[in-house]
Amino acid sequence: MTEKIRIAIDGPSGAGKSTIAKTVAGRLGLEYVDTGAMYRAIGLKMGRLAMKAEESPALQAMLDETEIDFRHGEIVLDGQIVSGQIRTPEISMAASSCSALPMVRRKLVELQQKMGREKSIIMDGRDICEVVLPDAELKFYLTASAQERARRRTEELLEKGEKADFSQVLKEIEQRDYNDSHRTVSPLRKAEDAEEIDSTAMSIEEVADLICSRAHAYLAGTTAR
Repeated sequence: MTEKIRIAIDGPSGAGKSTIAKTVAGRLGLEYVDTGAMYRAIGLKMGRLAMKAEESPALQAMLDETEIDFRHGEIVLDGQIVSGQIRTPEISMAASSCSALPMVRRKLVELQQKMGREKSIIMDGRDICEVVLPDAELKFYLTASAQERARRRTEELLEKGEKADFSQVLKEIEQRDYNDSHRTVSPLRKAEDAEEIDSTAMSIEEVADLICSRAHAYLAGTTAR
């Protein structure tokens, strides 16, 4: 791919953003940046250190010493691969809490924007379209019903051999939706210039097809110019 393109994907928890972004990244040859995993990593570290989800000099000191990177599809926290440790309901809630802290958001947004300046990427998470990559060439808001998102998450956990109760997962998703949309700092919402995709009745391939078609159309237009 010769022309630079940045694709930003926003949306609520469990909408399939990471799965779709990985699929599109593979098809288009883009670098995939999982911003949600970055917040989950911070939530994991805060839990390990028994830190409260509140701003403090101790939190800032911890952030200053924290390193987060992506290597071959894995997220690395302070030199340790933690991909398998951050996909639990507990860490999901911890990520929601710490993502509301300005200190945490400043740290991670700075890292994310640096990645966006350097290369063609596809980035998913929350407030990517408006805050992290406001000038992205393509923006999407990927959503699905709370019930469908809970069904997908329950199946994912069961496939991993973990215990999962649909009603409890649904309750956690609805609570996180509320937290994310009502937080003071960068509340979750659809950017005006983002294309909304409701994936409730769509397959992964169908959503990926749609995003890739938009990318090809953009690149074709750039080449033509």
